[in-house]
Amino acid sequence: MQIRESAEDYLETILILKGENGNVRSIDIAHHLGFSRPSVSIAMKNLRENGYINVSDDALITLTPQGLAVAERIYERHQILTDCLLRLGVSPENARADACRIEHDLSEDSFAKIKAYYLEVLAAKTSGE
Repeated sequence: MQIRESAEDYLETILILKGENGNVRSIDIAHHLGFSRPSVSIAMKNLRENGYINVSDDALITLTPQGLAVAERIYERHQILTDCLLRLGVSPENARADACRIEHDLSEDSFAKIKAYYLEVLAAKTSGE
């Protein structure tokens, strides 16, 4: 199933907030992304209806296995692309912003090649130290 960039950003945010706080509510997502609560509520409804998240009776948001897979894929892309850009000398602010844009549009094949190269460079650096 094709998922929109905004949905990927929401799922990634839920993953990050879960790691930071343990629990995630819509208000946490709104604060983290700088979005209005109504916008986040609509997005959470859509994600729930499409099987990406569950919302408990006490409004806690959790990722379903399908949502977790998407969130982890996007988060990995973000982490690797950010680090690659930082290693190339891009400022931290630009590296994070550019990685966020690139992570959604890069093909699986291109990302796999970038990741393999990145891991190779890291391994060479580690063994050379």
